[in-house]
Amino acid sequence: MEFERRRHKHDFINIAPLVDVVFLLLLFFMLTSHLIQEPAIKIKLPESKTAEVQDDQIKTILITKNAEIYFMDKRIDIDNLQRAILESTSDIEKEFLRIKADRETDVGILVNVIDKIKILGITNFSIITERSLEDS
Repeated sequence: MEFERRRHKHDFINIAPLVDVVFLLLLFFMLTSHLIQEPAIKIKLPESKTAEVQDDQIKTILITKNAEIYFMDKRIDIDNLQRAILESTSDIEKEFLRIKADRETDVGILVNVIDKIKILGITNFSIITERSLEDS
């Protein structure tokens, strides 16, 4: 009498190659995220303990410590700021702007820029700061 031998089927997936691929992707994104550069205009943002990470698709106004104003990485003077904002905006009421001012910038210039924005009717704007590394 001849018995038929049972074959054991292994019903599992080898996930070792998948783990390797996921690890390599993670490593790739971690290394390349440091290569993403901010605009070439050098400013030192003020620090804040409640700062949040912002989206880079929002239109940005940069103010350097030398009172130079940049709108969307183009140098502009304060008198032409409103016109530049109007030209780049289709719906002024839904527009959102970011203001990045150097910590050594004169407050009067910052207030002047905010006034120009408010005169246009833009109420959605934020002043960007860096998160403070000190513990509270």
